[in-house]
Amino acid sequence: VQLVESGGGLVQPGGSLRLSCAASGFTFSRYTMSWHRQAPGKERELVAGITSGGGTTNYAASVKGRFTISRDNAKNTVYLQMNSLKPEDTAVYYCYAPGFWGQGTQVTVSS
Repeated sequence: VQLVESGGGLVQPGGSLRLSCAASGFTFSRYTMSWHRQAPGKERELVAGITSGGGTTNYAASVKGRFTISRDNAKNTVYLQMNSLKPEDTAVYYCYAPGFWGQGTQVTVSS
């Protein structure tokens, strides 16, 4: 199983980023996928999740209305569109499939 995140970087407050997670080595379309994040000195937390068919999503209260999770089962990829970014969104963002983590991608929100 491989989960490879991309799309992180440095962005100013109020800006946007789109993270991607390319999955391989398992039947992607059968599994719920999620994004998590870990800020320095804090525990890893769930940001957003999406069911196998994409019909149901859930979000942490801190990102609801600003972030959107989606997936393309034909491309074995899950996305996280992040808008109206705040400094407190700064963290390493991880893609998760049941039992497996990606390596993470750094998101820094700073002026």
